[in-house]
Amino acid sequence: MMDRRRFLTAAGLGCATLALPTLTFANASTRKRLVLVILRGAMDGLALAAPYADPDYARLRGELALAAPGRDSGALPLDETFGLHPSLETLHSLYRDGEASIIHAVASPYRERSHFDGQDILENGGSSVGLLRDGWLNRALEPLGGSLGDERAIALAQNTPLVLRGGNSVMSWAPSRLPHASDSTLARLADLYADDEFFSTRLTQALSSQEIAEGADSMQSRQRGDAEALRSAAASAARFLTAEGGPPIAVVEVGGWDTHANQGAANGQLANRFAALDAGLRELRDELGEVWSDTVVAVVTEFGRTVRVNGTRGTDHGTGTAAILAGGAVNGGRVIADWPGLGNLYQDRDLRPTADIRSVFKAVLHDHMSLPSGFVDTDVFPDSRSARAMRDLIAI
Repeated sequence: MMDRRRFLTAAGLGCATLALPTLTFANASTRKRLVLVILRGAMDGLALAAPYADPDYARLRGELALAAPGRDSGALPLDETFGLHPSLETLHSLYRDGEASIIHAVASPYRERSHFDGQDILENGGSSVGLLRDGWLNRALEPLGGSLGDERAIALAQNTPLVLRGGNSVMSWAPSRLPHASDSTLARLADLYADDEFFSTRLTQALSSQEIAEGADSMQSRQRGDAEALRSAAASAARFLTAEGGPPIAVVEVGGWDTHANQGAANGQLANRFAALDAGLRELRDELGEVWSDTVVAVVTEFGRTVRVNGTRGTDHGTGTAAILAGGAVNGGRVIADWPGLGNLYQDRDLRPTADIRSVFKAVLHDHMSLPSGFVDTDVFPDSRSARAMRDLIAI
């Protein structure tokens, strides 16, 4: 039985198609890498980066309040106002090394509390529900070139998320629970698709992607628990981004952040989620190696959660939250916030947003991926004049 590498050559698909095609950027350096991590379910930004010095924090958060830095199970110190959740040790190390920042009191333009609509606006980059049908990151691919067989982005997901859907061709990969097809089956498929450019290209990409991802030992991730699944997804993303001719952009999505009940503070359900996220960030840093210095990892969610604990010891859907920028290309070591204070809640329940997440995305696309600011303002994020790109997020 021949292995898949020799099979592809013998099947006549050609050695040149064995690896992903070499990429050339039109307006951005191939050295730059971008990983977008979407936390689905509305991550509690007040738990991620606790405003422990806010005079209303302990009173409003109640049993969910983290202790100040230096106390038992206390937050990890960020600055004189904020502390990081104690499960996020890798992120804290990146922060201290100037390779991570927290953007707080941030939200999309959405001001209701539907997961579906909130994720829709976060990913399509619009200003209201139903305004756009494709994703802002797909639109951003236009000046980077790319076509069938020469894609510039990959989704590590069972289905391509909205943020990457649109007119520009992208890749997707997810571990399968099914056994590998036999080499004879693959040979018949190769013969069947030999005269069809689309399907022969996709077959080649699927096998090449499997080969890349298996090197990260990701095939069994779904049976290893949340932390290991995220770690393996991050490892697979890193392998795609460092493969010769691989895509420079990856999207990873992580569910399970809807903590209505038994959320926990320093320990518990949410703490475990943060530990998994931290493991994923550590895996990305380690597996990217030298490429880490040219990478930005943006971690975002559709909206935040209520400031007060609810009757089931959790939090309900909110508004303002926090985002993470990490990577060697980040101008880090800062909490970036026009802090509204917890004495000035939105609708007397939520953290009041003072920053637009599109301003973060714009800065990453322009300052890191070298996309023209006019294109980002009008084509990637239409109707976004009020959301100016944040300054100094990227180390230039």
